[in-house]
Amino acid sequence: MLNVVIFGAPGSGKGTQSERIIEQFGLAHISTGDVLRAEMKNDTELGKIAKDYIEKGQLVPDELIVDMLAKVLDEKKGSNGVIFDGFPRTIPQAIALKNMLNERGTDVSVMLNLQVEEEELINRLLERGKVSGRSDDNLETIKSRLEVYHSQTAPLADYYIKEGKHVAIQGVGSIDEIFDRIKKALEEINA
Repeated sequence: MLNVVIFGAPGSGKGTQSERIIEQFGLAHISTGDVLRAEMKNDTELGKIAKDYIEKGQLVPDELIVDMLAKVLDEKKGSNGVIFDGFPRTIPQAIALKNMLNERGTDVSVMLNLQVEEEELINRLLERGKVSGRSDDNLETIKSRLEVYHSQTAPLADYYIKEGKHVAIQGVGSIDEIFDRIKKALEEINA
Protein backbone atom coordinates (compact mmCIF):
# COMPACT_ATOMS: atom_id res chain seq x y z
CA MET A 1 0.00 0.00 0.00
CA LEU A 2 1.15 3.50 -0.82
CA ASN A 3 0.12 5.74 2.09
CA VAL A 4 0.90 9.40 1.48
CA VAL A 5 0.75 12.32 3.87
CA ILE A 6 0.58 15.53 1.83
CA PHE A 7 2.02 18.44 3.71
CA GLY A 8 2.66 22.12 3.24
CA ALA A 9 1.62 25.56 4.34
CA PRO A 10 -1.79 26.99 3.39
CA GLY A 11 -1.63 27.84 -0.33
CA SER A 12 1.15 25.37 -1.12
CA GLY A 13 -1.06 23.42 -3.55
CA LYS A 14 -1.96 20.38 -1.44
CA GLY A 15 -5.52 20.15 -2.75
CA THR A 16 -4.56 20.57 -6.40
CA GLN A 17 -1.73 18.03 -6.19
CA SER A 18 -3.78 15.56 -4.09
CA GLU A 19 -6.32 15.28 -6.92
CA ARG A 20 -3.56 14.43 -9.39
CA ILE A 21 -1.92 11.91 -7.06
CA ILE A 22 -5.27 10.17 -6.48
CA GLU A 23 -5.89 9.96 -10.23
CA GLN A 24 -2.36 8.83 -11.18
CA PHE A 25 -1.83 6.26 -8.41
CA GLY A 26 -5.40 5.12 -7.71
CA LEU A 27 -5.31 6.14 -4.06
CA ALA A 28 -8.26 6.67 -1.76
CA HIS A 29 -8.58 10.19 -0.35
CA ILE A 30 -9.08 10.75 3.37
CA SER A 31 -9.71 14.36 4.38
CA THR A 32 -10.17 14.86 8.10
CA GLY A 33 -12.54 17.76 7.47
CA ASP A 34 -14.73 15.65 5.17
CA VAL A 35 -14.67 12.71 7.61
CA LEU A 36 -15.68 14.92 10.55
CA ARG A 37 -18.52 16.54 8.60
CA ALA A 38 -19.80 13.15 7.37
CA GLU A 39 -19.75 11.61 10.86
CA MET A 40 -21.68 14.59 12.27
CA LYS A 41 -24.14 14.68 9.37
CA ASN A 42 -24.83 10.94 9.72
CA ASP A 43 -25.28 11.42 13.48
CA THR A 44 -22.93 8.53 14.29
CA GLU A 45 -21.71 7.99 17.85
CA LEU A 46 -18.30 9.45 16.94
CA GLY A 47 -20.02 12.32 15.10
CA LYS A 48 -22.12 13.21 18.15
CA ILE A 49 -19.05 13.34 20.38
CA ALA A 50 -17.13 15.46 17.83
CA LYS A 51 -20.08 17.83 17.43
CA ASP A 52 -20.17 18.37 21.18
CA TYR A 53 -16.51 19.49 21.16
CA ILE A 54 -16.98 21.73 18.12
CA GLU A 55 -20.09 23.39 19.53
CA LYS A 56 -18.09 24.26 22.65
CA GLY A 57 -15.42 25.81 20.45
CA GLN A 58 -12.91 23.10 21.36
CA LEU A 59 -10.63 21.03 19.15
CA VAL A 60 -11.75 17.48 18.53
CA PRO A 61 -9.30 15.23 20.45
CA ASP A 62 -6.70 13.38 18.38
CA GLU A 63 -7.92 10.01 19.65
CA LEU A 64 -11.42 10.68 18.33
CA ILE A 65 -10.12 11.81 14.92
CA VAL A 66 -7.90 8.73 14.67
CA ASP A 67 -10.91 6.50 15.49
CA MET A 68 -12.86 8.18 12.67
CA LEU A 69 -9.95 7.80 10.25
CA ALA A 70 -9.55 4.13 11.21
CA LYS A 71 -13.22 3.52 10.41
CA VAL A 72 -12.86 5.19 6.99
CA LEU A 73 -9.59 3.39 6.28
CA ASP A 74 -11.24 0.03 7.06
CA GLU A 75 -13.99 0.90 4.56
CA LYS A 76 -11.33 1.54 1.89
CA LYS A 77 -9.64 -1.87 2.17
CA GLY A 78 -8.46 -3.13 -1.18
CA SER A 79 -7.37 0.28 -2.47
CA ASN A 80 -3.78 0.89 -3.66
CA GLY A 81 -3.29 3.12 -0.64
CA VAL A 82 -4.46 6.38 0.85
CA ILE A 83 -3.59 10.04 0.71
CA PHE A 84 -4.11 11.77 4.05
CA ASP A 85 -5.18 15.38 3.61
CA GLY A 86 -5.19 17.67 6.64
CA PHE A 87 -3.86 15.04 9.00
CA PRO A 88 -1.59 14.71 10.86
CA ARG A 89 -0.94 18.31 11.92
CA THR A 90 1.02 17.63 15.10
CA ILE A 91 3.62 15.09 16.24
CA PRO A 92 1.15 13.35 18.63
CA GLN A 93 -1.25 12.98 15.66
CA ALA A 94 1.58 11.53 13.53
CA ILE A 95 2.37 8.99 16.24
CA ALA A 96 -1.33 8.09 16.58
CA LEU A 97 -1.61 7.69 12.78
CA LYS A 98 1.49 5.45 12.73
CA ASN A 99 0.06 3.25 15.51
CA MET A 100 -3.34 3.00 13.80
CA LEU A 101 -1.74 2.05 10.46
CA ASN A 102 0.67 -0.41 12.13
CA GLU A 103 -2.34 -2.16 13.72
CA ARG A 104 -3.54 -2.74 10.13
CA GLY A 105 -0.17 -4.03 8.93
CA THR A 106 0.84 -0.88 7.07
CA ASP A 107 2.51 2.49 7.67
CA VAL A 108 2.97 5.95 6.16
CA SER A 109 5.04 5.42 3.00
CA VAL A 110 6.02 9.06 2.52
CA MET A 111 5.36 12.57 3.67
CA LEU A 112 5.44 14.91 0.68
CA ASN A 113 6.38 18.38 1.89
CA LEU A 114 5.37 21.04 -0.66
CA GLN A 115 7.79 23.89 -0.08
CA VAL A 116 6.85 27.41 -1.16
CA GLU A 117 8.26 30.79 -0.06
CA GLU A 118 5.97 32.77 2.26
CA GLU A 119 5.55 35.72 -0.14
CA GLU A 120 4.37 33.32 -2.87
CA LEU A 121 1.95 31.63 -0.44
CA ILE A 122 0.41 34.99 0.49
CA ASN A 123 0.05 35.95 -3.18
CA ARG A 124 -1.57 32.62 -4.06
CA LEU A 125 -4.03 32.81 -1.17
CA LEU A 126 -4.99 36.41 -1.91
CA GLU A 127 -5.56 35.43 -5.56
CA ARG A 128 -7.60 32.38 -4.51
CA GLY A 129 -9.69 34.67 -2.31
CA LYS A 130 -10.48 36.93 -5.27
CA VAL A 131 -11.47 33.96 -7.45
CA SER A 132 -13.31 31.81 -4.90
CA GLY A 133 -14.65 34.46 -2.59
CA ARG A 134 -13.35 32.49 0.43
CA SER A 135 -13.65 34.80 3.40
CA ASP A 136 -10.57 33.30 5.09
CA ASP A 137 -8.32 34.32 2.19
CA ASN A 138 -7.62 37.88 3.38
CA LEU A 139 -4.21 39.20 4.42
CA GLU A 140 -4.83 39.26 8.18
CA THR A 141 -6.26 35.72 8.31
CA ILE A 142 -3.59 34.40 5.93
CA LYS A 143 -0.79 35.75 8.15
CA SER A 144 -2.45 34.22 11.22
CA ARG A 145 -2.85 30.83 9.48
CA LEU A 146 0.80 30.90 8.40
CA GLU A 147 1.91 31.69 11.98
CA VAL A 148 -0.09 28.72 13.29
CA TYR A 149 1.40 26.54 10.55
CA HIS A 150 4.98 27.56 11.38
CA SER A 151 4.58 27.18 15.15
CA GLN A 152 2.40 24.06 15.37
CA THR A 153 2.51 22.13 12.11
CA ALA A 154 5.95 22.72 10.55
CA PRO A 155 7.77 20.74 13.33
CA LEU A 156 6.05 17.65 11.90
CA ALA A 157 8.58 17.71 9.05
CA ASP A 158 11.35 16.91 11.56
CA TYR A 159 9.36 13.92 12.83
CA TYR A 160 9.08 12.46 9.31
CA ILE A 161 12.75 13.25 8.58
CA LYS A 162 13.69 11.14 11.63
CA GLU A 163 11.30 8.40 10.40
CA GLY A 164 13.06 8.48 6.99
CA LYS A 165 9.74 9.28 5.28
CA HIS A 166 10.17 12.99 4.43
CA VAL A 167 10.49 14.11 0.80
CA ALA A 168 10.82 17.83 0.08
CA ILE A 169 9.07 18.89 -3.10
CA GLN A 170 9.72 22.31 -4.62
CA GLY A 171 6.17 23.69 -4.80
CA VAL A 172 6.90 26.50 -7.26
CA GLY A 173 6.41 26.32 -11.02
CA SER A 174 3.51 25.18 -13.13
CA ILE A 175 1.04 22.67 -11.70
CA ASP A 176 2.42 20.10 -14.17
CA GLU A 177 6.05 20.76 -13.19
CA ILE A 178 5.24 20.35 -9.50
CA PHE A 179 3.28 17.16 -10.18
CA ASP A 180 6.17 15.73 -12.23
CA ARG A 181 8.42 16.13 -9.15
CA ILE A 182 5.80 14.42 -6.97
CA LYS A 183 5.25 11.62 -9.49
CA LYS A 184 8.98 10.92 -9.71
CA ALA A 185 9.27 10.76 -5.90
CA LEU A 186 6.26 8.44 -5.55
CA GLU A 187 7.42 6.15 -8.36
CA GLU A 188 10.80 5.77 -6.61
CA ILE A 189 9.09 4.90 -3.31
CA ASN A 190 6.61 2.54 -4.98
CA ALA A 191 9.32 0.71 -6.98
